[in-house]
Amino acid sequence: MVWDVIVIGAGQAGLASGYWLQQAGMKFLMLDRGSEAGEVWKTRYDSLKLFTPRTHSALYGMALEGDPHGFPDKDEVASYLKSYAARFGLPIRFATKVTSVRQEGGVFIIDTDRKSFHAKALIIATGPFRQPRIPAFASSVPGDVLQLHSSDYKRPSQLQEGDVLVVGGGNSGAQIAVELSGDREKTYLALGQPQRYLPMTLWGKGMFWWLDKLGVLSASGSSWVGRKLRGRGDPIFGYELKQAVKCGKVVLKTRAVGAGASGMRFGDGTALKVLNIVWATGFAGGYDWLHIEQALDRKKAPIHTRGISPVKGLYYIGLPWQTHRGSALLAGVSRDAREIVQAIMEKRG
Repeated sequence: MVWDVIVIGAGQAGLASGYWLQQAGMKFLMLDRGSEAGEVWKTRYDSLKLFTPRTHSALYGMALEGDPHGFPDKDEVASYLKSYAARFGLPIRFATKVTSVRQEGGVFIIDTDRKSFHAKALIIATGPFRQPRIPAFASSVPGDVLQLHSSDYKRPSQLQEGDVLVVGGGNSGAQIAVELSGDREKTYLALGQPQRYLPMTLWGKGMFWWLDKLGVLSASGSSWVGRKLRGRGDPIFGYELKQAVKCGKVVLKTRAVGAGASGMRFGDGTALKVLNIVWATGFAGGYDWLHIEQALDRKKAPIHTRGISPVKGLYYIGLPWQTHRGSALLAGVSRDAREIVQAIMEKRG
């Protein structure tokens, strides 16, 4: 059997794709290595709250229940995504891990740990958060130091007694550092660049509501606004970290550049010994299973224009700045999914 479209991944990017494929009347199938929709959100750290309000944390076609200007936690998002898949009856094969993708005679062959599938078009919706990224020098950290990537961190009780260093200045690193500072004598946070802060809410509405109204969320990467935003990196939403630093509960360090018996080394030449390290250093896409020429560049990143690959019939959903600032967020992935499905329909004539 040859499907019109196969979607790899049933997270928010995959579900958004499935919704629009269903609206278009396509014969499609979705493959996901997890056991249910929203599973990845369930595995995140217990205290995680989104910095996007409910108005900007839902996919097209189904609102998130609750205060529209409140902020959902990770379990609420997981439950929402599971309900979304059920409400629209999206055809998902769970517990199906893709091991290889190739193309023969214009047909995509998707090998999994269960069976092989064939499709005329392929949407890769695995997103940018697939494989934890940890710097190579982590292997030089002494063996008595507990190391966790933020994807494995759940709660403070996982760590051993003693000081902790969080490496990475994104919103996850900021939230984890603030949480750990509550019961630690010393909590350090290593940043690659000085942080900017924005409030979570302004005049009763979530900051993302305002950013949307101002056109920031819809800014393309090639626009003047988009270029400025990409060059500066994401701000920290909320002032909890700023207050913790002011009170001395979190001590800021410069970029971590190495490790050894003397401890972690930083860009300013200082060193620090701790007994716990949380690597909030982000993720890599992880496309080792994609064996198609011209699909990936030398750094193994997708080659695409607005999610459309130079490989005929190959598409992506959920990549950062795929078409605009919100492309990798719940707030914007449905917009990109609709555009990709429209492109598939146009190719079909």
